[in-house]
Amino acid sequence: MKIEICANSYASAINAEKAGADRIELCVELAVGGITPSYGLLKRVMNDLTIPVNVLIRPRSGDFTYDATEFDVMKSDIELCKKLGCSGIVSGVLNTDFTIDVERTKELIALTKPLSFTFHRAFDWTPDPFTALAKLIDMNVDMVLTSGQETNVEKGMSLLEQLRKIAGDRLVILPGGGVTNASIVEFKNNNFKAVHFSATEIYTTIETPKILMNSTRFFDETKVAISDVAKIENMIDLVN
Repeated sequence: MKIEICANSYASAINAEKAGADRIELCVELAVGGITPSYGLLKRVMNDLTIPVNVLIRPRSGDFTYDATEFDVMKSDIELCKKLGCSGIVSGVLNTDFTIDVERTKELIALTKPLSFTFHRAFDWTPDPFTALAKLIDMNVDMVLTSGQETNVEKGMSLLEQLRKIAGDRLVILPGGGVTNASIVEFKNNNFKAVHFSATEIYTTIETPKILMNSTRFFDETKVAISDVAKIENMIDLVN
C-alpha cells in the first residue's frame, strides 16, 4: 500500500521522505483544507526531494466553484508544476449545486497530462458519490481523495469500501481525513492501494503574542473574503 503524506511545509516534506513515505501532496494552510503552495516552496521541495511530489491546485479557501480568473490562475499553476517536474496534480471543480463541473475538470485533466490527476476532497461535497465516481472514471482520473463523505475516514469506512469495489482497477480510491493507526491497518487489510494523511504534530514555537494574526471570521467555507471596491473608494475619499 502506498503512503501519501499531506505535507504543509518544507519541513513536513523532508520529514515525509525521511520517514519512508512513497510520495507527498504538497500544499499549505491545512486549517482551511489546503491551498496551492508558493513558487518558492515548490521549487525548493522539487530540488531537495527524491520521492514523487503531487501538488494541490486550489487558489483559495472556501468553496470549489471558481470564476474565470481563478480558473486561469489554476491552469497557470498546473503549467508551473509541470515545468518544475512535479509528479501529479490534485484538484477539481464543482458547480454551485456541488455536482462535479465536468467540463472544467476535464480541462484541468487535459492540461495536467502526462502527469497523474487526483480529484481532491471536493468529492466529499458531491450530493451523489456514486454518480460523481462514475463521471470521474469516465474522465480517466487517476485517484479520488475522499474521507467517505464523513468528518473522518473511520466514519466513512462503509462508503469508502463501496467506492473501492466499484472503482476496481479503473482508478484509486485514496482514503484521507483523520487516518488513525487502527484505520490504516484496516485499509491495508481491505486491499486499498494507497492512503493519505498528514501525521502532523503541533509544536509551540513562540509565546502567545499580544496581537493575534488569525481571524475566525475567515474560517467559513460558505463565504469568500474579497476586497470591496466601494469600501476602498470610501477610504480613499476620506484622505483625498
